[in-house]
Amino acid sequence: MAKKEKRGKKIKRKLLHKYRLVVLNEDTFEERFSFKLNRLNVFVFSTIFAVVLIALTTVLIAFTPLREYIPGYSSTSLKKKATDLTFKTDSLQQVIAINEQYIASIRKVLTGDVKTVDFNKDSIINAAKINPDSINLTPSAADSLLREKVQQEDKYNPLLSDKELNIQLFTPVKGTLSERYNPSEKHFGVDIVTIKDAPIKAVADGTVIFAEWTAETGYVIIIEHKNDILSVYKHNASLTKKQGDLVKGGEVIAAAGSTGEFTTGPHLHFEVWLDGNPINPTNVIDFN
Repeated sequence: MAKKEKRGKKIKRKLLHKYRLVVLNEDTFEERFSFKLNRLNVFVFSTIFAVVLIALTTVLIAFTPLREYIPGYSSTSLKKKATDLTFKTDSLQQVIAINEQYIASIRKVLTGDVKTVDFNKDSIINAAKINPDSINLTPSAADSLLREKVQQEDKYNPLLSDKELNIQLFTPVKGTLSERYNPSEKHFGVDIVTIKDAPIKAVADGTVIFAEWTAETGYVIIIEHKNDILSVYKHNASLTKKQGDLVKGGEVIAAAGSTGEFTTGPHLHFEVWLDGNPINPTNVIDFN
């Protein structure tokens, strides 16, 4: 018991034993300041300082934006922003894909890059030698259903003929047809000979999606109409519309000329396209 009391007094004496901390000038040994302390004061001060430091750190992390810089921490607002960005990125990718397909279609219109179908000449000759009387031409049930389906679809096809066309197409310019539609020679439109600076008119209401100069076909203007129809006007002397303009059917959009490498005189090269495929303009417009 006495040993425990003696040990307790010794610990108390050590904790309360006073020390003096003195700060001296190194050159003159002049005393700048000093203060008394003991081990208990140092322990209490250290504890209070640690508690305050931890409290301040907790406040900074919990109530300031600094917490967002801690690895692994994710706030609700950050998650929401990340989700929104993910949706926007996905939407932009879809828009880019659509635009790339659209630009590819426009490039085909400008360059005439259309795939052709190769036929086997021998197979056609052999098929012509078959006697039709030996062939059973009675339509099957599946064939009848297919014919009815195609007939219903063709009923609403805007480009079957000029009578069934859902939009009215005007003649782009007065003149004479010098060269007709001939896809086998990659001539996907008609050439209309006219006088220089004759007014070129839009064949229907639409939006100008291209109005620029090209080396091969000079000043070119392309108009998008409803039903995914494109009308193309090449070799113009000048353009009166720019990309993004809305035009009415019959409105002047250019002046006839002979610009570009692929021209021999004042004329309009006119094309009609649907879903990236050329259409014979004489099937949908009366050029007489």
